[in-house]
Amino acid sequence: MISHVHIEDLSIRRGERLLFEHLSFAVAPGEAVALTGRNGAGKTSLLRAIAGLLRPAAGTVRFEGVAEADEARSRDLHLLGHLDGLKGGRTAREELAFAAGWCGADSAGLARAAEALDLGRLLDLEVRKLSAGQRRRLSLARLVAAPRTLWLLDEPLAPLDSIWRERVGALIAGHLAGGGMLLAAVHDPLPAPHRTVEVGG
Repeated sequence: MISHVHIEDLSIRRGERLLFEHLSFAVAPGEAVALTGRNGAGKTSLLRAIAGLLRPAAGTVRFEGVAEADEARSRDLHLLGHLDGLKGGRTAREELAFAAGWCGADSAGLARAAEALDLGRLLDLEVRKLSAGQRRRLSLARLVAAPRTLWLLDEPLAPLDSIWRERVGALIAGHLAGGGMLLAAVHDPLPAPHRTVEVGG
């Protein structure tokens, strides 16, 4: 299980453009880090690099507590992008079962997630009939259904109303209280205790 995350002297390029360089910080159990910066500063690219989907131009991402970084990434982190990645023609139930089941959720986890995100009355609807906020709640449900130590979230609150921002804040707080870690690219403040790292500043 990942016990700490270390970003060490990291630099990221996209094509010929240098997004940022020499970025270093660490994340400890129970800690949330809000990644801030202007549009295009590299917040999403940083999350993708931590998840192993993008190769840094320089520097390293290091996980403590695991023997292999690839194993840590496949078993102990969630990456939730700013796009929901849901198929409109499937029901919410089918999408939750697929996305969370892929991450190892069992039937009890699916039920727990549906309750936590208040999805019960939406599960038999096609995803394309859901509002943007409902789709985001459906995407966030995998975090509850298949618990993992490290959450990487890209603009997780963007389509949510004020009530659901508070409720997601409570989910984040519970995750941190259990020793979980969070890195989130944000423009809006996280509704949970956190510190801030500016990207591309």
